[in-house]
Parts: sequence; C-alpha cells; structure tokens
Amino acid sequence: MTTDSRPDAGQPGGRGGERRRWFGLVAISVAVALIIVDSTIVNVAIPNIVGELSLTSSQVQWVQESYTLVFAATLLIWGSVADRIGRRRMLLIGVVVFVLASGLAAVAGSGGALIGARVVQGFGGAMILPTTLSLINAGFTGRDRGIAFAVWGSTIGGMVAVGPLLGGWLTTSFSWRWAFGINLPLGILIVAGVLLFVDESRSRAKERIDLVGAALSAVTFATLAFGLIEGRTYGWWSLRRPFEVGDAAWTWSISPVVVAFAVTFVAGAVFVARTLRRTRRGLPTLFRFDLFSITSFRNGNIAAMIVSLGEFGIVLSLPLWLQNVLGYSAFQTGLVLLALAIGSFAASGLSASVLSRTMTPAAVVRIGIVAEIVGVAGLGLVIGPSTSWLAVTPFLFVYGFGVGLATAQLTGVVLVDVPLQRSGEGSGLQSTARQIGSALGIAVLGTVLFTTAGARLESGLTDAGVPATAQTQVVDAVVESSGGAIAGLAADPATAPAATVARQAFSDATQAAAFTAAGFLVLGLLASLSLGGSSAAPAGRGREDEKAGVRTT
Repeated sequence: MTTDSRPDAGQPGGRGGERRRWFGLVAISVAVALIIVDSTIVNVAIPNIVGELSLTSSQVQWVQESYTLVFAATLLIWGSVADRIGRRRMLLIGVVVFVLASGLAAVAGSGGALIGARVVQGFGGAMILPTTLSLINAGFTGRDRGIAFAVWGSTIGGMVAVGPLLGGWLTTSFSWRWAFGINLPLGILIVAGVLLFVDESRSRAKERIDLVGAALSAVTFATLAFGLIEGRTYGWWSLRRPFEVGDAAWTWSISPVVVAFAVTFVAGAVFVARTLRRTRRGLPTLFRFDLFSITSFRNGNIAAMIVSLGEFGIVLSLPLWLQNVLGYSAFQTGLVLLALAIGSFAASGLSASVLSRTMTPAAVVRIGIVAEIVGVAGLGLVIGPSTSWLAVTPFLFVYGFGVGLATAQLTGVVLVDVPLQRSGEGSGLQSTARQIGSALGIAVLGTVLFTTAGARLESGLTDAGVPATAQTQVVDAVVESSGGAIAGLAADPATAPAATVARQAFSDATQAAAFTAAGFLVLGLLASLSLGGSSAAPAGRGREDEKAGVRTT
C-alpha cells in the first residue's frame, strides 16, 4: 500500500503500463455494458416470460420495476462505500452479485423467484455503475480522461440499442432464460479483466458508514422513483387501477403514488437535516453538501438530469411503435435501433481523435445535445403508420452520435473539479441525478405517449361513427397493451378499420413524445450554457485536485 500525490499515481509507467490502463478501461466498459444491456434486454423477453411462468399483470410490472427501484435507491450508497473499502473491490463485489442474481433469474420457476432475483440484480447494478466512473476518474488524467469518459458514455448509448437486438435474438433462437444466462460468461471475463488490469484506489478509509443516512437515502430515492414511474399507471391522486404486491392489495381510494411522494418528502427532509447537523459536528455522513458548492458539479448535474429526461423519449416509445404499428419483430426492432449504437460508437472515436484536442469538454457536450435534438425532432417529423425503416435510421444515427458525445463528456464535466478522494461520492451523486432524470422522463414522456394515443384514437373512432361503448373498449385495449392490441384488431375483419385508426393514433402519440423529448433536450442545452470554470478548460489540461493524491495498491 502506497500513497503518491503525482497525477498518474497508481498508473505504472512505460508502454506496458499505458496498455494495462486501456485494457482496464475495456473491462470497466464491459461492466457498464452488462448492466445497461440487462435493463433493456428484459423488455424484449417479457412476452415469453409471461407465457412460460404465467405471470400476473402485477408481476410483469414488478419484474421490470423491482430492478429499477433498487438500482435508483442505492446508487448513492455504494458510491460512498466504494471510497472507503476500495473502488475496484466494490466493482468486483457488484459484478459477482449481479452475475449470481442473473443465474437465479435464468433458472427461476415462478414469478416470485424471478422478481426476487431482479431485486438482487438491482443491488449489484448499483454497485457497478458509480464505481466504474470513480475508477476512470482515478485512473486517467488530462486528455486521456476525456477519451476514457467518451468510451464509457458511448458504451452506455450503444448498449441501450444493442440490448433489444441481443434480447430478441436470444429469446427467439434459444430461450428468454438466456437473456439472463448471457451475463455469466460476461461476468467471468469482467472479473478477470478487472483483477489483471485495474488498480485499487480508495480514500476516506477510516470513516465509518452512516447507516441511518444510507437507509434514509434509500427510502427517499426508492419512493421517488416509484412515484415518477408508476404515477401514470396507478394515478397521480386517485387510484386508477388495483395495486398489488404479491398477495397484498392496496385498499385505499387514494393512489399509492401520493403516499410514495409523501414518504419521499419526509425521508428526504430528515436526511438533509441530519446530514447538515452531522457535518457541522464532524461526524461521518453518506455525502457532504459542500460538493454542490463546486460550480461545474452543481451545474453539470442539473444539465445531466434534464438531458437524461429528454433522452428517454426514444428508448420508451420507439420500440413500441416499431413493433405494434409497423409490425416488426423484436429482432427486427433491434436491428433498426442498431443505428443508434453505431452513431454512439462513432462519436466515441471522433471525440477521442479530434474533438478532445480542439474543443473544451463543455463545447463537446453542447454539440452532442444539439445532435440529439436534431435526431429526436427528425424522428418526430418522419414517424407515421407507413414509415419505412430507411427514413428512421439516419435520425437514429444522428441521435446516437449526440448521445455518444454528450453523455460521456458531460460525465467528465460533472466530475472534473471533484477532489479525487471523493470521486466515489461524486460519481454516486451524478449517477443518482441521471437516474432521477430518467425516471422523470419515463413518467412525463409515458404520460404524453399514452394520453395522446388515447385522445387521438377516441377522436378517430368518433369520426368513423363507432359507438361510444365500443370506443371505450378499443381505446382501453390499445392503451393498456401499449399498442399490442392493434395486431389483434387488424386480424379481425370486423375491427380492422379500428386498427387503422389505432395505428395513426399511436404514430401521432409517438411523434408527440419525440417532440416533447426534443423540448427537454433544448432545456438541457440551455442548462449546459452555465457550465464553466475548470470544465471549460482545454481537455488536456490537468486538475488542481490531482495534487490531493489517492491511496493506491
């Protein structure tokens, strides 16, 4: 165990050391890919899972949401813990937990067993994501850090698109169980790569973990994520549909979302007050609010949250439109979305070879957000019930290119002035901000998508002279199935005209969601204009906090 205050502390010199660092980045990026792919691959496999395990509608939702809720609730906790016990150690623990849980999911014989495995996966994923960020922050400096973050960000953007493709292929050619089973060999490769090529780093090792603060943080973010995601489903005030968890049913007329937000407010207020009090007394806390006094960190997190909100416009609505309106299979949908991945990886290469040398990270972020706006707005313009994939893929490529630039460089901007010894803490906060933005994006854009679809479908059926009772049945079927009922309507000659109206209505709704996402990205672009300080410095310039040093093994 040694302590070194040089900027390249913990990085062996020479060509061998340089190659080792980049091989370590590959291992870290594959770890990120593991959790990002898993969050999208399950959506494609759900229909087959329902058929084999006979899941109820409530269980279907919890298979998807249990992972998201645990992931969002514990991101902040594991980032701070990693600073204390070692970032590489935390990454390895997270990968092992995630892989073991994936194995349990692959052999699950019931809905309850699968949901339980997804909960454990959520813990593992939350250990991995912020730790990968802090390891990159500790292992790379100057221009190399910008390149490393570009690879990291492009991996996220690309895997969002690759997940449905991989899931469609595995589910169609083999079994939905391989959507989880594929994580086992990947996990072995990650563990080997991390052990061979990634150095340990830690700080704050002598500080105890604030367990009460961790519990309050988990409750705050879990209830917030639940409320944002499920508001459209269960109602923002009054209960719209039955809410069940296992055999327990919600019996109140008020929506559980209202109660969730109330718990968020109370737990969050207690957490903030308690953290401020313990900070004044010099006692250990999960994180310290003084990080938000750093301009680049504060403004960067605001921008990241808004951009994440807008970025989910495509991820949420486009696969539904491609499959339920255009009639593409899950695998064909994945092939179309592959254009997004290609754009994201292309951005990584350009950022590493050209932009990082000639532009500031903040400028690259703005270019990326502009590309995202062009891509999403362009999709909104071309989407229709008879649109060809040829019209969609160019805009997906542009959008993916923007994600590859903005996501990676925005991460670097957020963390550029965070002291190295607190990088796990800062990474956890940054990941949490993105997760909140994503959850808010799902809530807002999901509401836009399904509300618009219902309204346009009802209007179109009225114009076609369909009786009110039949209108309600068709609208409920299409909206509740997220468009999946359209194929059944089209197969029946008696309801085929309604299917035509439904295709147009769902296309209009997808357009509305895309334009709404573009609007949020415009807000994100405006928020990025406030980024300054060190984040505006040339990408190759070092940071003062490098002098703070990091304990390495």
